[in-house]
Amino acid sequence: MEKPSYFKDSDDAKLFNELRKKVNQRVEAIPENRDIYIQIKAVLLPLIYIGLYAVAILNAERPWVYILSFVSMGIFLVLIYLNLIHEAAHNNIYKSKKLNGLVLYIFDFVGANSYIWKKRHIASHHAYPNVDGWDTDIEQSGLLLIVPWIKAKGIQKYQHRFFFLVYPLYLFNWMFIRDFRDFFDKERVILKTQGKIPVIEKVKMVCYKLFYFFYQIVIPVMFFKVSIGLALGAWFLQVISASIFALFVLLPLHPLPDNAFPKLDEKNGLPFSWLRHQLEVTNDLKENNWFVRNVLGNFNFHVAHHLFPNYSYMYYNEITEEIEEFAKEYGLAYKRFPLLTALSKHRDLLRQNANNAYYILEE
Repeated sequence: MEKPSYFKDSDDAKLFNELRKKVNQRVEAIPENRDIYIQIKAVLLPLIYIGLYAVAILNAERPWVYILSFVSMGIFLVLIYLNLIHEAAHNNIYKSKKLNGLVLYIFDFVGANSYIWKKRHIASHHAYPNVDGWDTDIEQSGLLLIVPWIKAKGIQKYQHRFFFLVYPLYLFNWMFIRDFRDFFDKERVILKTQGKIPVIEKVKMVCYKLFYFFYQIVIPVMFFKVSIGLALGAWFLQVISASIFALFVLLPLHPLPDNAFPKLDEKNGLPFSWLRHQLEVTNDLKENNWFVRNVLGNFNFHVAHHLFPNYSYMYYNEITEEIEEFAKEYGLAYKRFPLLTALSKHRDLLRQNANNAYYILEE
């Protein structure tokens, strides 16, 4: 199938070149190599995750310690994703692609799959954000309807009432359904953007999943006398806590009623230029403090990431200042909301989609 094409606008191309020049000059003026902090995290965060696992199995006789350690592992799983996996996929941690690739493999050891996720993120989400049928992040699951101009069917008409029961299962779906479907279901979006997947990657995916289940459940039960109920319960709480934390950070950035969900025309063309598309479908969060910048990987500055993914999040504070000033000067769409407001807006999107009451600009 022919891939979508952005609207060609020479004026917008010149605008982006001007913005890119300003951003490059701003970053080059920063004297320190901030990426060293991410490189430190590339060692520290996995060690903390392993350390929490060790604390859990060495305290198997104290269920509360075991459970608390596994829940903490869920939190650090998300921090590993935000700070390491996401940056490694863009080759932003080290100058060496091989070293970035090694960091990316951490994802395989925590229940996901680095190969298919990188394909989703780079070739699908970054290439066509919020475009139905091409962005895997809004691919419809059947239960929830994210795209406003698709008619709600069946249980989707009540999604605004039960979504809070579905979202905590997010990573269960990712680990044990979505990955497998993306590898083997020919109707999935990822196969349209990526094509045939090598057999060796399918084998590796299954082996890593089995190893993940082995060390999370089997080792504690077989070698440390953890009851099956405790092992399964703690693991379940780990994934639940990770799911809630992950969606708390990720949901407020694209699927909001204020952001566009551009429709393709009969020639598979998009209504916006690449620059305007990124601004129309993405928003930032107003929260900007040490914790957000250094612990959550600056996901509050998501517009900067979509416009300049070749820079690590350590530079997004300054880059966003340039973007915001540039957007104001040239009347470009730039949106920033408080976190709780953005989460509320996402709920509004689900409600509007359930009622098919949301109008999206098509021209």
